[in-house]
Amino acid sequence: MSVKIFAMTHKKFDVPGDAMYIPLHVGHKNATEDFGYPGDDTGDNISDLNCYYAELSGVYWVWKNYRDADCVGVCHYRRFLTSEEGYVFSEAAYERILADHDIVTTKQLELPGSYREGFGAHHKVDTLDETGRIIGELYPEYHDTFVRLVHQNRTYFGNIMVAKKGVYDAYCEWLFAIFFELQKRIDLTFEDAYHMRVFGFISEFLLYVWVTANHLRAFECRVAVIGEKKETNEVMTRMTEFFRERDAAGAKAYFEAVLQERPDILMEASDINGECKLCLQAVSTANLELAEYGECFLSRINGYPEIISHFRSLNSFAAGAVRAVLTEQEARRQTAKTEYVRTIEGKIIRQTDGSLPSWTSELALRAAIRLFAQNQDIADRAYRHSMKCQNSHL
Repeated sequence: MSVKIFAMTHKKFDVPGDAMYIPLHVGHKNATEDFGYPGDDTGDNISDLNCYYAELSGVYWVWKNYRDADCVGVCHYRRFLTSEEGYVFSEAAYERILADHDIVTTKQLELPGSYREGFGAHHKVDTLDETGRIIGELYPEYHDTFVRLVHQNRTYFGNIMVAKKGVYDAYCEWLFAIFFELQKRIDLTFEDAYHMRVFGFISEFLLYVWVTANHLRAFECRVAVIGEKKETNEVMTRMTEFFRERDAAGAKAYFEAVLQERPDILMEASDINGECKLCLQAVSTANLELAEYGECFLSRINGYPEIISHFRSLNSFAAGAVRAVLTEQEARRQTAKTEYVRTIEGKIIRQTDGSLPSWTSELALRAAIRLFAQNQDIADRAYRHSMKCQNSHL
């Protein structure tokens, strides 16, 4: 079997050397810059709808226009399917996997609540509900599966998949029939470009519905994220400048503007090393300290690496203080409250010597502790415990 995987992109990137990967410039019809890659605006295409469909405009193009391989797939310019050991699959590896499986895709995400609850927290849940109604009308044999899974806590993500062309085409025919009807029924005005990509978000879950309803043999594997997003690097660069100038107010105004335009900048897929979240915490802390004390930690340290290191240590200290005061019953109930905290706990917590710089403010420590404490009572106990730890190091 021959395998070709299209790496969907809207910017220039380091294309893998393996000829199996083909870069595809999505949204090419309305792009302001050409990178020399094939675009999704030839033949039968929906390139002009890329703002709503995201990488799906490329998924559609492959369905309608590409027939030169037995198996086709979709990945992103930063995300590639890999083995458990972290190796990107070769064409021979895909051939072996697809000899025994119908589709290769991501591992299932396990959500803190139901998929519907999570979607509704970030998007208009009526859009998801309308999707279910359309499935009931067009494909009633899928409706029970949709209803069951939408109230459970799992999904695929990224619209990343590899399959035999016939399987891929069948999925696309089902998916786009649903979305073209949904497009007629919903209001396509959105508050920002992030929320505008509504079909791209819903399709991640619909792939899970389709695979489940058809009892497909799915080979679920890891996804390697290669490098930070360009937008994420831009934020870090600007934060470096604001910190160097000790401009807490300017940093706050800039970050608020970024979040207004790109609310996904703090999501783990964008902020893979957690530094944007730490920058936000640092900016918030600096402005709170200025309001309370008339000065802030930037008078002590103003280099980007030092600030990131300090807040990592602060969060590690705070998380340790919270864990130290939890009763057995509280520990069973304690859960990370936000994606921000989950990222800290999973990626950037590290052991410290149990102390913080003497200039660390009470406000900064209490704010860090509150990230990890489930309620104010736990936060107060953790703060008292942290003070004992600090005093023992004096």
